[in-house]
Amino acid sequence: MADRFTVPSVQSSAPADASTRERVLRRISEAGPITALTLGEDLGLTDTAIRRHIDGLLADGLIESRALPTSGRRRRGRPARGWVVSTQGHSVLSAEYDDLAGEVLRFLERTAGPGAVAAFAEQRVAELEARYVKELDEVGTDPVERARVLVDALARDGYAASLRPVTGGPSAGGFQLCQGHCPVQHVAAEFPEFCDAETEAFSRLLGVHVQRLATLAQGDHVCTTFIPVTAVTGTPSTHHPTEGSHS
Repeated sequence: MADRFTVPSVQSSAPADASTRERVLRRISEAGPITALTLGEDLGLTDTAIRRHIDGLLADGLIESRALPTSGRRRRGRPARGWVVSTQGHSVLSAEYDDLAGEVLRFLERTAGPGAVAAFAEQRVAELEARYVKELDEVGTDPVERARVLVDALARDGYAASLRPVTGGPSAGGFQLCQGHCPVQHVAAEFPEFCDAETEAFSRLLGVHVQRLATLAQGDHVCTTFIPVTAVTGTPSTHHPTEGSHS
């Protein structure tokens, strides 16, 4: 479970303060796990202001802390912590953006054609892909190990991801990547280009052709992607990411 820090509660109803709070939440969503120091630098806010907004977001259950990925020699003492958006926070962000995003995409489709929507979806997922590829490359080319790292990264970003082996039936010889949360679920229900772009990104990241079996956008209870591993000896056990894990 994510650790929760206890800091003094400070609340403000001022419109400017509310706008800054939204900026903080959005930045955490984009760059998490991110430290309070980096947040302040990115947004041009003082330590006091950042701590005040972190306090409010934490009290409302919109963010939580996670261990930061380590690089090089592990230092002694308590691991560094960063802030990420919680599942509840992702729901809030999704609700705020769904209507506006739908309007923008419909306008884009009318004025520039369906290809423009697909290009936008591909650009969005390319940014996610660029963030993950370095972590995956550290474990080599084995699609099983790459999938484990991908699942950890997705879970860290709030996708409620897990990896499940498939041991029988027509899909034998692989495993399923499951995602219990999708920040663009409602938009993707109208514009499946977002699901298609993500599926293609998974294929590139894992180095194998994957197949999307189910999506939250289509009304399924979880997004499911089949990953074949016929070139790999054995099948992996079920993998549920833990905080800060990179198996």
